[in-house]
Amino acid sequence: MTRDARTLGDLVEEHARTRPDHAALRVEGETLTYGRLAAKVRSVAAGFAENGVCPGQTVAFVLPNCVEFVVAWLALGRIGAVAAPVNTALLGDGLVNVLRTSGAEVAVVDERFLPAVREALSEGADLRAIFVRGRVETRPGEIPIRPWNDLEHPGSAPRFGTRPGDPSILLFTSGSTGRSKACVLSHRYVRRQADIFTDQLGLTAEDVLFCPFPLFHADAAIFTVAPALALGATAALVERFSVRRFWQQVRHYRATVFDFMGATLTMLYKHPPEPDDADNPARLGWGVPLPGWADEFERRFGVELVEVYGLSDTGIVLYNRPGDPRRPGSCGRPVHPFDVRVMDPDGFEVPGGEVGEICIRPLEPHVILSGYAGMPEATVEAWRDLWFHTGDLARRDAEGFFYFVGRGSDVIRRRGENISALEIESVVGEHPAVLEVAAFGVPSELTEEDVMVTLVLREGAALDAEALLAYCRERLPRHMVPRYVAFAGALPKTPTEKIAKHVLKTHGVGASAFDREARG
Repeated sequence: MTRDARTLGDLVEEHARTRPDHAALRVEGETLTYGRLAAKVRSVAAGFAENGVCPGQTVAFVLPNCVEFVVAWLALGRIGAVAAPVNTALLGDGLVNVLRTSGAEVAVVDERFLPAVREALSEGADLRAIFVRGRVETRPGEIPIRPWNDLEHPGSAPRFGTRPGDPSILLFTSGSTGRSKACVLSHRYVRRQADIFTDQLGLTAEDVLFCPFPLFHADAAIFTVAPALALGATAALVERFSVRRFWQQVRHYRATVFDFMGATLTMLYKHPPEPDDADNPARLGWGVPLPGWADEFERRFGVELVEVYGLSDTGIVLYNRPGDPRRPGSCGRPVHPFDVRVMDPDGFEVPGGEVGEICIRPLEPHVILSGYAGMPEATVEAWRDLWFHTGDLARRDAEGFFYFVGRGSDVIRRRGENISALEIESVVGEHPAVLEVAAFGVPSELTEEDVMVTLVLREGAALDAEALLAYCRERLPRHMVPRYVAFAGALPKTPTEKIAKHVLKTHGVGASAFDREARG
């Protein structure tokens, strides 16, 4: 292990000297070369410092995917301050909570989200200044609200003496199962995760990394922007995932690498075939989960898919390498500097083949989160017996490959049996009429839970509950066949296209759900 104290911003400065005209960042029609990006970072860093942002302070971002997000993040790092990106869908109490948790005193806000931030201020959020990307309308008695251009200072702030363990960014967990936590991620976390990622996936400075997910999530910030800027490659971002526009965007940006998560791969696969599906520049797609029809997807679109495992808290710790033979269902093996084990509830490693919790121990400083901001109890709970407990379940084979089973909170407990919601979803999702599905537990009159699925059908497809259950009986063990079936026009999602199961559980069975036990 060698000590490298360079930050992501330092690397951008180096690339600005060696390849100033190479595209660093392309977002929704705007492109910044490394030369222009470095100049803007220096300018905005001076602007933050001029406006009283000091080392150690936090600045909240309520921004879409845009070049200003990346410029502000790197500028704050230059002066020793911390970025705190906020889920732009949050309103009211949810927005107040994350702003308070972040400890931000200053915010950079897109004009579209300024009304929500103003409401949060009236409900107790504590900010002293806001800089707005877009049009600004001030009101009497408000805190200072000024345009983004006021941050573009003609000077250049001196670089703060940042240490590897100093925080770079707070990333809030996705909230797909409940309340988000703010992961405190250091400068070394950002750099080291980027370096491991590029090494494991074989990326080069000529790659274009494309991401359709928001920058307030690790996939975009840590595993698209950071690797691209670390290499001197190009990061290409759009504001949101679109199944109809995805391959057009890949072609437009000349993207060679993209990521997938949640149902996005399924939606691309189940979209009607086009004659030019394989006519695209992409060579590699990475993400989780990788479905059983991955080989067919690769042939149709002319791209290799690899499955990995990680989370915002720890970064990616398990990899399958491109070009290696695929092991169906495996999310990879641990890579240095991570010790990854499968543990039982008492903290003992389980034998190979048995299901337990994924636990992680770093073998180098500052390569996973430093803790949860404003949540000391959650930090202590996650770090037990010197291991970070993910809450995710997996099994490991004799050769050290891991097989993801599901989140601990995603396991359905039915009459003494632990049932993997992911396994049910994999089977139901294979039905040609099904676009996407969520399986979850609902309270049972016999105590514990019964299995419910809510599904969305493909456009023009027809399927009733009895036909679906007959399909399930042929493919699932009896205790895993759903009791309740509901159909929906869409499933509730987080901004990263993960299904928000806590919302479905809150809604419960509902009057329209089919109950197979009631039908006899």
